[in-house]
Amino acid sequence: MKSRNNPLKGWASVLLGAALAAAPALLPAQVSLTTVVDLAQRNSSAVKLAEADLQKAQAALAQTQDAFVPSLTFGSGLPAFHTIGFMPGVPATFSGTVQSMAFSLSQNQYIGAARFGIKAASLNLKDALEQVALDASTAYIELETVNRELDSTRQQEAYAGRLVGIEQQRAEAGVDPLSELLQAQLTAAQLKLKRLHLETRACTLNKHLAVLTGLPAGSITTDPSSIPEIPALKAEDAPRTTFGLQSAQMFANSKHSIARGDRMSEYLPEISFNAQYSSTTDILNVLNTVDEYYKKNIPPVNFSSGFQIEFPLFDMSRRAKAKESAAEALRATVEVEQAQRQNEVQIAELTGSLRELDTLAEIASLKQQIAHEQLQSVLAQLELGNGSGNGPGATPQLTPKAEQLARIDERQKFQDSLDAGLELSKARLSLLRALGHMEDWLQELHAK
Repeated sequence: MKSRNNPLKGWASVLLGAALAAAPALLPAQVSLTTVVDLAQRNSSAVKLAEADLQKAQAALAQTQDAFVPSLTFGSGLPAFHTIGFMPGVPATFSGTVQSMAFSLSQNQYIGAARFGIKAASLNLKDALEQVALDASTAYIELETVNRELDSTRQQEAYAGRLVGIEQQRAEAGVDPLSELLQAQLTAAQLKLKRLHLETRACTLNKHLAVLTGLPAGSITTDPSSIPEIPALKAEDAPRTTFGLQSAQMFANSKHSIARGDRMSEYLPEISFNAQYSSTTDILNVLNTVDEYYKKNIPPVNFSSGFQIEFPLFDMSRRAKAKESAAEALRATVEVEQAQRQNEVQIAELTGSLRELDTLAEIASLKQQIAHEQLQSVLAQLELGNGSGNGPGATPQLTPKAEQLARIDERQKFQDSLDAGLELSKARLSLLRALGHMEDWLQELHAK
């Protein structure tokens, strides 16, 4: 992926992470979403496990291919005592053996299976990188939203404090009943609780990002300009096969190749090559003792080589192994189909949710605009009056109490709009990943 192939940006992320980790007492630094995603991918345990699986798959391919590479074994041995009677083998001070597989159709299938295994592991690594990027991006965007809501809530608390002061004076003057003062105090207490909840959520998100990136907790300050626009895709917008589904398909192909290889081993012959060299010894008269049992003396140097062909005629263990491999291949195929159906269901659910969330975000934005206009109207009436005069039947003039209530309401509508936008962004990111377009967005992210 582009995020891991750009050396300059990669080193910049590493250096920034090292600087923050080495100086935990520093004030929080503004960190871009690109840096957070890069550090999260480098620090992720899931990515490291996927990389280990890829290395294992590469080693498995080398192991299956090396069956055709001759293996060389050397050995040496000396007799301990004088031999009595017939020796079970020829005494040798030095021996060497060369063995390799020369022909095997089933082994070729195993090699093909190992290649599919490498493709599956590579695609699984890409899928893990995408998932980590999705988790980090979602947490980062949510932290940015929560911080904005927290600032707005602090403003609401200030307005509520003024409202309590105003109601205190009006209650003492007998203008408003005590219940109005209690209602203002309740509003202030509710806003305090909301602020505490948002502070807890921000702390949790900061800790989550710290765990993802390896940076000290609380050292990340979001940069809203680093967040690219999330495209509003739909289910019919050129869906692609995700890396996860591709990996599952390659894994199933690998299992099918193994099953074919096991089935071939039941009835197809295999040819192997071997060669042996040995140097005999006459230490403790061992060779003389052995020579007594043969017409000719055993030469001091011996060498033999040849090809061996094995024809499997009847082997129940191989047949059982072939059945086991066939069952595993069938299971892998069913799992691919199941994953595809689950992904299709997820796309359908996200598409339906997006339509609702898009409308909710529009409604919340309109309410926030209406509340803003109402606030401006209240401020204008407080400054200029409502123009109805003071005669009988005239509309009462607004008081500073109305201003604080209007400000509190406007900030609440602003927060509702932020919440709706956050849920919409989360759903869009999830749909991007389900449709296989997450990599495109990540490329845009790193180009930003």
